[in-house]
Amino acid sequence: MIRKIHTDKAPAAIGPYVQAVATEEFLFPSGQIPVKPETGEVAGDTVEEQAEQVMRNVEAVLEAAGMGTGNVLKTTCFLADMKDFGAFNEVYGRHFTSCPARSCVAVKGLPKGVLCEMEVIAHK
Repeated sequence: MIRKIHTDKAPAAIGPYVQAVATEEFLFPSGQIPVKPETGEVAGDTVEEQAEQVMRNVEAVLEAAGMGTGNVLKTTCFLADMKDFGAFNEVYGRHFTSCPARSCVAVKGLPKGVLCEMEVIAHK
């Protein structure tokens, strides 16, 4: 059985998708960008500020599914500029102490002109 996950503690979907879908064993959240769920505005101007908001959004979706960052098996991180890798990594390392598998790529652009986005795959 597949169920849809929703929480008001993370930004609402801005298109025809849901915050996450869960199976009996796995959670597949949609990518999270640094949007404050309360206002719909982008959080901060630096990659550090935006990465912190991304982490809060990811953690809120995980929590809504009864999980935490320790359940994450794989992350995919998207950066608008690979020069931000070190700063992003500092924030990431504080939140993902379980060290899941990860990919990190630079992309040409991200929604709302943000500096970073992240998606995860988690296991119950």
